[in-house]
Amino acid sequence: MADTTFLALFEDIDPAANAIEKLHEMGVTNDRMEVMSGVPINPRMLGRPHPWTNVSRLALGGAIAGFFFGLFLNFGTPNLYAVRVGGQALFPIPPGLIILFEMTMLFALLATFLGVFLESDFPNYRSLQYVPQISDGKIGVFFQIPQEEQQKFTDALNELGAESVEPTEARQL
Repeated sequence: MADTTFLALFEDIDPAANAIEKLHEMGVTNDRMEVMSGVPINPRMLGRPHPWTNVSRLALGGAIAGFFFGLFLNFGTPNLYAVRVGGQALFPIPPGLIILFEMTMLFALLATFLGVFLESDFPNYRSLQYVPQISDGKIGVFFQIPQEEQQKFTDALNELGAESVEPTEARQL
């Protein structure tokens, strides 16, 4: 039989962390479990792996691209359109450093924005798991188990302080 997604709701972080640890002991892996909360919770507080994103790599790539664009503005443009002004250098360093810094930061900022936009899957057109109680401050733990093992998991999580453990399905928001 196919696996069913269950939702366990918790009032506080300690029972949720204990329940996640119990689910690990009972054989539920991290890829079959998801935690939702109305407030940001550090994954280490719940015994979960740190989520990795590509935003920092994109920001670094944007900063490097901005650095090279700033170099082009500082040294390429005067070579293309040389304007000699009596006694001044063709490549002035102090204003060039400002342009170099600003282009580096601008491109890093734009790449970071683009990275966050892409990593958040915005807009998302697939059905999502959402429970209104989570917005009210509760912590929801979604996990996938075989339907025939429901009672064993329900009893274990209720002992650890779950308010409810019930099957759930993804629905369009």
